[in-house]
Amino acid sequence: MLGLEYFKFAQVWSPVALAVTLLLIAGYFILIGPIGDKYGQGETVPTGRRCLFVAGLLFLYLAQAGPIELLGHMMFSFHMVSMALSYLVAPPLLMLGVPLWIWRGLVSWLKRSPLRHLKFMLHPVVAAVIFNGLFSFYHIPAIHDYVMLHFGVHRLYYIVLFITSAMMWWSLVDPLPKQGEAQGLKKMGFIFLNMVLLTPACGLIIFAGEPLYATYSDPMIWAKAMGYCIPGDSSNLLERFGGPEFFGYLEPKIDQQVGGILMKFFQEIIFATMLAYVFLQWYRQENREDAEEELA
Repeated sequence: MLGLEYFKFAQVWSPVALAVTLLLIAGYFILIGPIGDKYGQGETVPTGRRCLFVAGLLFLYLAQAGPIELLGHMMFSFHMVSMALSYLVAPPLLMLGVPLWIWRGLVSWLKRSPLRHLKFMLHPVVAAVIFNGLFSFYHIPAIHDYVMLHFGVHRLYYIVLFITSAMMWWSLVDPLPKQGEAQGLKKMGFIFLNMVLLTPACGLIIFAGEPLYATYSDPMIWAKAMGYCIPGDSSNLLERFGGPEFFGYLEPKIDQQVGGILMKFFQEIIFATMLAYVFLQWYRQENREDAEEELA
């Protein structure tokens, strides 16, 4: 169980967060049911979209409040799995699961609100630079350790990362057809840009000659950081386990390298799959237009 057996059920599964997740799922089905019938002009949400939204919420729960979050405070490799699920997997699933009538209403409201002046931040290149820049900045060792030890900053930074990741995904998943700015070759270029921008941060982590993060190598700092998941006197953790090496199935340096590789693997698989899909769609569209021109 990778060390989870040493902790209580509430510490591993965070019942409050689990209850909130289940309430959000219930609220979603009410929204697409009775409320959708009234305000959505009878638009039905396909089963596939419903499954995407539920999966997105469950992934977010596991990464930010469930077992993966706890493991992510003990091993850097699981920290990177948490990052990937939170910002590369959950956002597009949630966005694709939201009913179209809600997106149309939200976009209409944003066009009338003061936030319309920030529309430039949704430009594919700007959004990619902001998200990947914040993600890379967070994994500078001094910044990472500071955020992990200051819980208010930790939660705020994670919320900002989630919002900027949704901005980055907006043009990729294009939840409202014809609303996204990136189409065809432009969208493929945007996907490739995201693949490139995260490479330096992953490279720094993978090829570092020593452990970079005190959170996963210094017992005192690790115990303080664990206070985010395990409330109480951190000295108890030191007495019981001694430090993060108690749970590490790999040495700190190897664990760090595995984390960097996992993050890059998640990113490459997700974006490469999307790149192939977008290329196929673009290729079919081009052939369709050529055929129509020949018929004309």
